[in-house]
Parts: sequence; C-alpha cells; structure tokens
Amino acid sequence: MKPRQDRGALAIVLHTHMPYVEGFGTWPFGEEWLWEAMAGCYLPLLDLLEAGAPLSLSLTPVLCDQLQAAGVKERFEAFVGDVRRYTHEEDAKGLRAGGHEDLACEVERSWRDYERALERFGSRGGDLLGALAPYAQWTSSATHAVLPLLATDAGVRAQVQTGVDSYRARFGEDGWRGGFWLPECAYAPWLIPALADAGVRASCVELTNRFESGAREHLRPLVGEDGVTLVPIDRASIELVWSDGGYPADGRYRDYHHHTVHHHTPWGNDGEAYDHAQAVTLAKEHAVDFVTRTRERLRRDGTGLPGGGLAVCALDTELLGHWWYEGITWLEAVVEECSRQGLELIRLDDALERLEPAPLGDAEAWQASSWGRDGDLSTWSGPRVAELAFATRAAELAVVAAGATAGPAAVRELLALQASDWTFMLSRGLAVPYARERFEGHRRELQRALAAGPAANPDSLHNLAMHVRPASLLAP
Repeated sequence: MKPRQDRGALAIVLHTHMPYVEGFGTWPFGEEWLWEAMAGCYLPLLDLLEAGAPLSLSLTPVLCDQLQAAGVKERFEAFVGDVRRYTHEEDAKGLRAGGHEDLACEVERSWRDYERALERFGSRGGDLLGALAPYAQWTSSATHAVLPLLATDAGVRAQVQTGVDSYRARFGEDGWRGGFWLPECAYAPWLIPALADAGVRASCVELTNRFESGAREHLRPLVGEDGVTLVPIDRASIELVWSDGGYPADGRYRDYHHHTVHHHTPWGNDGEAYDHAQAVTLAKEHAVDFVTRTRERLRRDGTGLPGGGLAVCALDTELLGHWWYEGITWLEAVVEECSRQGLELIRLDDALERLEPAPLGDAEAWQASSWGRDGDLSTWSGPRVAELAFATRAAELAVVAAGATAGPAAVRELLALQASDWTFMLSRGLAVPYARERFEGHRRELQRALAAGPAANPDSLHNLAMHVRPASLLAP
C-alpha cells in the first residue's frame, strides 16, 4: 500500500555505540560487553537490514575501531563457542539439580541464540564491520565525547573531524551524505561552525526542554544559515519504547537484571520463569500499538510539510536484543506493521532530501541540551562526576597548549579520556570501579605521553582513533 503523502513519515534512527573495551578487561567488565552486543544485537539486526528494512544506522568510530581490530574474530568465536557454551551448560545443570526444570529449559533454549550468532558470523566471513558497511549512513565523534562540555574549539574539531575521517576511510567518500550523530544528542549553538567545517549537513537534537513533549515542533527539521539541519527527535514516540513505563518494562518480557551465577536470564520481569513464545507474541502486539500511535501522532500534529511531518524515533541500537531481549523481534514487527497500516518508514537521509526544513531563526540563546537526565548536560557534569568533567577539560587544555608537539599518543589518550561512557557509568552507578579505573588509567597515560612528546608509544590504546590527525587538528 502506498501511503498518502500528507500523513507524514517515521524514521527509526539506530545509534550504535560501544565504549572502548577492546583489550581492557574481560568478565564481568570489559570485552564481554562487545561480544554480547555482537551476539545479541548486531548480528540479529543484520538479518533485518539485509532484508531491506529502511532503517537509519549510525555507527560510532570507536565501535568501528573495535570491530576492525586484529584478533576480534578469534576472541569473539572463543567467547561464544567456548565460554558461553560452558556457562549455559553449567547453569542449566545447576538449575535442574535445584528442581527448577522450567528455568533449566529456558537456559538451554537461550543457548541456541548464541549458536545462531556463530552461524551468522561465520556466514559473513567473521567480518561484522564489513557486513554492516552498506547500511552505515551516519557517523559520530571519535570517541563519543559530549561535545558541548569540551573546553576548546580545537578539541571539538579533533573529535568531529576524526569521526568524519573515520567514516570516509572505512566506507568511502561517496557513501556519507553528511549525517552526524551528536553523542548523547548533546547540542549547543557554538558547535555549528566545527560541524559545518567538517562537512556535516544534519544532526539529531533533543528539544523537549524547549518545546514540550508532543509539540508539533518536534516533527519538523530546522536549518540555519550555515546549512546544518537540526532534526528534532520525537520524545513522544521514543518514550513508548525507552522510558520507565515503556514496552520493555512489561512483566512478560525477559528480565535483564535478574540473572544466574553465569549471568544468564531465565526469568521474566514478573519474577516467573520466562515464556519466550508469550514474549514474542507480546512484542508483535506492541509493534502494532507503536505504529498505531505514531500514525495518530502524525495525523493529529501535522505540520503542513510537503510529505507531512517526520517523527524521528531515535534509539540506542543496543537496547534492541541486548538490554531488551525481544527488541529485534519488536523492530521487525514494526517494519511489517508500517507496511500494513500504510505508515511510511523512511531512512532519515532520504526524508531530509524530501522535506523542506523550517528556518532555525535566532538559536544563539538556546541552552545546551541532550537526551540525558533533565534534558541537560548534568548526567556528564553534575556533582557526582564534576571532578572528572573538570579533569577532562584540564587535560584538553594541556594537549591543545602543547599543539603539534603533543604527538599522536597524547591526542589519542585525550580522545579516550573524553568519552562520555566513564562519566555516564559513574553518574548512573553502573560498573563504577571499572569506569573509575579506565578514566584514571587514561589520565595517567596522557600525562606520560605529554612528558615524552611525539616519541611516546601509543600502543596501549590498541586500535583506538587510528584516523586522528593531531598535527593538523591541534596546531596553532
């Protein structure tokens, strides 16, 4: 069914990111996060992308750095084929011995997910990044730094230009249409010159603090004189999925937080043994609900745009399949349901070519915004992490002051230190010792690199930010 062009369209943007964990720890914190995301999220998502689903995929450079690293194929296969095979067997055995046959059966069923992941991985020659390449439309900053919190224009340029260079080096000059994911949707007006200079044409922004949730302003892109289009994400559709009361909170879905000795999850959110068939049925029902509500939102809040309004539902890719086990099933059903209900599902780049954005107007007075807590930057700079935020800015000033004499090791350590992941984990109380250890480790290595100058050895960072050009970015 061809949708009526005045009914608007839906763009689902999947922001795909993993902290730089390659070579930094294993269980319970470290590389295991990457292997689990590959098995439970990225490889199942590929099936949907290869089937032609018009989804918008953003890959962060830091994730690509890890997927392209030497030895990743072998370590992933060893983790899944050896470690996870063994832990499933042990947990099933222990649960069965304790009289929990239903839980043991669920653990055994869930092992088949990992078997399928190995099959998917093998069928693509163990090259996950290469398999994702045809669908990667947007890039991001080098290491997922919260750009409005950086101390200097040079620091912002280093993050932005390295991210663009990374995309072009991996996926070609012609594949990028200017889409740049602002990490944490963190936007401030003073970022625009650096974005425009790097060739950025569009970025997603969170404007709920400026326009109330559900306002029609969230359905229309905005463009300024510099040519960078700001695309509001639609909190009204996002919160159907990603909120305390969103779909994944239903009691019949699998509980990510209640786990066995080896971190398997055979319980539902309701505390009962997980029923996979029931959860799959529910995911399809929630897909119907999502599409129905999105259609109604577009019809109710139509903007008069050529082609109707645009609802941008932006999600962390890892929510689907990893955090929300049934998320890929839900997403597949959403694609099918959009077709059934006549809601146009469109890639964001294609939508931006078709739609006429509204003038941005005077945005110089806009406050910095993000999709974090309270819509501001406090998740990454509030009292719990203020010390780290100031230490990161001081480190940046030291590197910029050193200029071209800082050397690649110092610049790469700075990029690692600036990652939003460490302050996020500390602010949210997630893997606190690991986050603190990583932050302090990069700060120490940065100080050593500055002391050694250009001769410093950057090997401790393995494959992080290999496309950075410190001399051209930080020279006076």
